[in-house]
Amino acid sequence: MMEARETIPIASDHAGFELKQKLAAELAKQGFNVNDLGAATAEASDYPDYAHPLAREVADGNAKRAILLCGSGVGADIVANRYPRVRAALAWIPEIAELSRRHNDSNVLVIPARFVSDDEAVEMMNRWLNTEFEGGRHARRVEKIDAEY
Repeated sequence: MMEARETIPIASDHAGFELKQKLAAELAKQGFNVNDLGAATAEASDYPDYAHPLAREVADGNAKRAILLCGSGVGADIVANRYPRVRAALAWIPEIAELSRRHNDSNVLVIPARFVSDDEAVEMMNRWLNTEFEGGRHARRVEKIDAEY
């Protein structure tokens, strides 16, 4: 029986468009199904228009994890983290991307497209995709993220 390939939603505004295209191609090369949620061009656009649908995919359980880009990453990260069950992590170096998985069980990787090179972004994505959540003491902390205060 053939195993179903994981689908990874990916989205960006205009600032992340070119890098999104490169990351989507790399995901496909690695055997993932890619659900490109836009932007479709590098023409000026608003990051919430793409961050909301991507975060909804994860919050609703339609995707296990997703990748989001904008110029600084900050706006997209803020939007994504408004959704329940979304743990979006803004990473600017590969170690942060890896730690966000290992310690925080992040399920949305947010990349600041204007502040990283293509190679750095690919390395961040790969480290994030290939790192498992450690659990243990970190599980208790992650549970507190969704707790009501």
